[in-house]
Amino acid sequence: MDDDPVLLDVKGGVAVLSLNRPDKHNAMGDALDALLFRYLDLLRTDRDVRVVVWRGNGPSFSTGRDMDELIGEPDANGEHDAPGRPAGRRPHAQRHGFGASDFEVLERTQWGMRLLYDFPVPIICALKGWTLGTAFERALLCDVRVAAEDAKMALPAADHGLIPDSAGVARLYEIGGSALALDLALTGRRIDAAEALRLGLVSQLVPDDDLDEAVLDLAHGIAARPPLVVRLVREHVQALSAPSLRGTLGRELVGQTMVLASHDYHEHQAARADDREPRFERR
Repeated sequence: MDDDPVLLDVKGGVAVLSLNRPDKHNAMGDALDALLFRYLDLLRTDRDVRVVVWRGNGPSFSTGRDMDELIGEPDANGEHDAPGRPAGRRPHAQRHGFGASDFEVLERTQWGMRLLYDFPVPIICALKGWTLGTAFERALLCDVRVAAEDAKMALPAADHGLIPDSAGVARLYEIGGSALALDLALTGRRIDAAEALRLGLVSQLVPDDDLDEAVLDLAHGIAARPPLVVRLVREHVQALSAPSLRGTLGRELVGQTMVLASHDYHEHQAARADDREPRFERR
């Protein structure tokens, strides 16, 4: 269905997953996540699929978690201030709106992160417009990232009293060391496509109108190569980082749960709602 939040097209050994909420800058709500990971779960057992392309319809790849679904509460990456997000904040309400504990919600999300990282064939991300928070972390877990010239990326969790919780910081550390990881995770600053290329966060930079064609050409080129060779190359590279990434997910699960239960987190939210400076107590 064209109105589904994620669309799937498989042709010539390449599966194309398209986030399909263009009016929301492909914000990742529960329905989108459920369908995205359902498709990935199906594709990982399809022996005819050799490469997956992950892209977004509309102006952006994704602005991360859908703040409307979180009832005014900040998500784990604080994307509420992205384009199309309301600048204000509604009164405090139940965080997730469906009764699950923070730990259960985060644990379910991290299952998806492991699915992405352990996927049996390469995943290529086509980044354009805004790629923020959770979406940025998920893209970092994929094999190859190609950016359009208008792409902008950020991890704004710390701006909202939270920590990134999808192994994006671990991947940043692998790519550029502690200085890069701490810079982006602590400041939440936006980086443009040119800086992302310079930092090694993306491997190619292409004109906006050429993004889909360039990514599909790359995908078909990889799909044409012997699948055993592709698998072994990926396994060799992944073996260098797998223990640290999996360990990071576990620590982030516990850490984010602690943050969400802390006095300072609730004080941060109350202060934003009241338009005042927060009074942190480090607990």
